[in-house]
Amino acid sequence: MIRTVLVDDELDCIHVLKNLLATHCPDVEIVGEADGVATAIETIERCGPDLLFLDIAMNNGNGFDLLNHLDPVTFQVIFVTASNDHAIRAFKYSAVDYLLKPVDGDDLQKAVERVAKRSQNERLLENMKVLLENMSTLQLANQKMAIPTMNGLSFIFLKDIMRFESKGSYSTIFLSNGQKVLTTRSIREYEQLLPDAIFYRVHTSHIINLNKVQKYQKGRGGSIIMEDNISIEVALRRKDDFLRRLLK
Repeated sequence: MIRTVLVDDELDCIHVLKNLLATHCPDVEIVGEADGVATAIETIERCGPDLLFLDIAMNNGNGFDLLNHLDPVTFQVIFVTASNDHAIRAFKYSAVDYLLKPVDGDDLQKAVERVAKRSQNERLLENMKVLLENMSTLQLANQKMAIPTMNGLSFIFLKDIMRFESKGSYSTIFLSNGQKVLTTRSIREYEQLLPDAIFYRVHTSHIINLNKVQKYQKGRGGSIIMEDNISIEVALRRKDDFLRRLLK
């Protein structure tokens, strides 16, 4: 059984989550409930859970205040939140589980199944550390992203990424220091995840960091020279939009 504590300042939300867990997740044992940061700290210390369902916005603090107080975190966390673009992007970057309110039963089941497959280990603690660091800064370039590789996860600052190059269902990430990272995500997935204030997909096979562009050379679609002196073709259909982005 997965010993679980529910934290939410809305009792109706806790009631709904308990019913969904009873229906979809028979391996979850609810050992405690809390309605805020202070009561959550006491409940967690008393119950020693394996898993925490944690609401983000509460009346007397937020979920990140709680995690900072408990550092290091010794349990797995599934965040439960209303839509918040900044928080959701941070969750995705840090490779942690989250659910959007109203919680869907199937999504809940999948999140709990991922928890059951993971062991409580150093990597999980690193994910949480990166999440808290990302939430503390509003500057996207200073945030880290969890990069899935064949061997696990690598955490890389967005500002250190030069470009992405498609390798079929994989991608190669080129860093400012000359290193390369082969990631198991496709370039399409990165296009959807990366902040468009910093990154742009100039071609089917390439996403570039706009801050690393050295020069643009005219042509049918044109081409760009990156800071690592690599030349990348700009797709004709993307040319006008790309030039507008460069001039912002």
